Amino acid sequence: MVLFNRMHGMFEPHPEDRLHLRLHRARSVVLTAQELVEIRAAQRTFEGAYIRTALGQFSFALVVLKIFTAEFYSIGALFATYGVGVLMVSLYRRYEGNRQFFSEVGEDGLGRKRFRTSGNAVVVLTALSVGAYASLIVLTARLES
Repeated sequence: MVLFNRMHGMFEPHPEDRLHLRLHRARSVVLTAQELVEIRAAQRTFEGAYIRTALGQFSFALVVLKIFTAEFYSIGALFATYGVGVLMVSLYRRYEGNRQFFSEVGEDGLGRKRFRTSGNAVVVLTALSVGAYASLIVLTARLES
């Protein structure tokens, strides 16, 4: 019986061939299987990486705050703040990524797909990282004196 059910399912269309995505404006978008794969890959790559980085920073901040003495609290707070900054960049990147995959209608009424690079998010994250690590160097130098 199990074999029959598996074989019966083989001849039905793939669920992704009939899926629709509901946007917040209640318009439905018909996506092909390839477009769904692209969206999922971008989410795993970009959103996942930023979230994992933020969670790592939060975890390290928690370790510093719980294990070390009070003189290291400023370093733990720095890493927690850095984690919040990375999380904010993640939200911005998600917003930009969602806009990347959907068509926009121009002023002339023609639909076009626009590719957006992640350049703005990279610049913000670079500035945030340089600032955090410069602050870490200053805080570490203050510990020695």
